[in-house]
Amino acid sequence: MITRRTLLGGVAAGAATAALAGRAAGTPARPAAADLPLHIVNSSGAYANGSVWIYVLGNDGTRQVRVTPDGKLVPVALSDNGPDGFTDYAIPLAATGTTTLRLPPMSGRIYTSLGAKLRIKAVADGNGRPALAYPAGWVAGDPNYDVLHDCVEFTHDSGGMYCNTTMVDMFSVPLALRLTGAADQTTGTLKDGARARIFADVKAAEGFDRLVVGDRRVIAPGHGLDSGLFAADHLAPAIDAAWSAYAAKDLTVATTAGTFTGRTAGDRLTFHGPATVSVARPSTRDVLFCDGTLAAPNDGTLGPVAAVLGAALNRSTLATHAAQPVTDPAAFYRQPLTNHYARAMHTATRDGKAYGFAFDDVAGFASYIEDHAPRELTLTLTPF
Repeated sequence: MITRRTLLGGVAAGAATAALAGRAAGTPARPAAADLPLHIVNSSGAYANGSVWIYVLGNDGTRQVRVTPDGKLVPVALSDNGPDGFTDYAIPLAATGTTTLRLPPMSGRIYTSLGAKLRIKAVADGNGRPALAYPAGWVAGDPNYDVLHDCVEFTHDSGGMYCNTTMVDMFSVPLALRLTGAADQTTGTLKDGARARIFADVKAAEGFDRLVVGDRRVIAPGHGLDSGLFAADHLAPAIDAAWSAYAAKDLTVATTAGTFTGRTAGDRLTFHGPATVSVARPSTRDVLFCDGTLAAPNDGTLGPVAAVLGAALNRSTLATHAAQPVTDPAAFYRQPLTNHYARAMHTATRDGKAYGFAFDDVAGFASYIEDHAPRELTLTLTPF
C-alpha cells in the first residue's frame, strides 16, 4: 500500500520553494494512465460556487505542473506570475451544481480556496528550474494566511489512483473524497457539525489553544511549535515515561519485515530481530513531525520501526503497551499528554480515520484510499 509518506514529498513553509514528489521521487510517472474525471461538489453551505476556486498543482515526475480549466497538463513557468507577482491558476466552479474536470496522470494536491483566490508564486528552485511556493496557512507572514483554503493529496498513474485528505499541516475546510472503480470508497467525511467541534476541542486542550486561528483554521502543533504557539517540550514527560518503561522489560514492534525486540539504555532504544536498529530519544518536535530521530527511511527495517514508534507516541500508547503497534483505537489518546490535535481530527470523522500526523497510516487509521482501476474521483466540500 502507498502511504502519504511515499505518496508526496514535504511542502516547505512560507515563500520557500516546495516540490511535490511522486511515489518514486525524481523519476517519471509510469506511462499510459488515462485522464480521470474529477468532480467537484460544493456542499459547504457557507460559500456559493462563484466564491470557490480549485487549483490542481504538482509534479509529473520530471517537472512541476498545473492543470488548466480544460484539463491540460501545463508546466509551471516563471512568466506565469502576473503584475502582482503571483500566478492565477484558479479553476472556477460551474455556476451551479457539480463541476467536472479532467485529472491527468501526475502527483500533487487539489487546493480549494473559499472567498478569495490563492496567491501562489512561481519561483526558481535550487537548480534554477521553475517551481512553486505553495500556500502555507500556518505561517502568519504567508500571502495566503488570511484566505480560507485546504487541500487533498493524490498520485494518479498507470497503477491507479492513490489519494487522501490531510490535516498534517492544518485543518480549515471539511473535505471528503469518493473514489469509484474496482470498489466504491469514501474518506474524510466529517460528522454533522464536526468542523466547529474540532475548533472547540483543540482550543479546550491544555497547551493547544493558541493553534486555533479564529474561525479560519487550526494549525498542527508541529507548525505551532515552530511559530512559538506551542511549547517545544510539551510532550517531554510522556516521551521520558515511554523511554523509562523499557529499561527493564522488552518492547516488541511487529513490522512487515518481522518482529523487533528492544530495550532502552540511556537515550537510545535499541532493537534486535531481522536487523539491529537504534533510535535516539525524540524531542516533542520529532514526535509531532514524525521526523528527526523518528524519520522513517524506506529501508524496510529502521523505517517501519520508527513509524510505529512515532505513531505510538502521538497516540500515547507507547508507555502503556509493550506490544506495538496497537490496533484498537479505543486505546488511543487516553493520556493527558497526547496529540490532542490528532485526537480531535479522528473524533470528528465518520469512519474515525484522519491524517492528523504523518504516521497515521500505521495500523490503517489514515484517511487514505486507493483503487487500481479507477473510473472517477469526487471531491466534496462538506457542510461547515
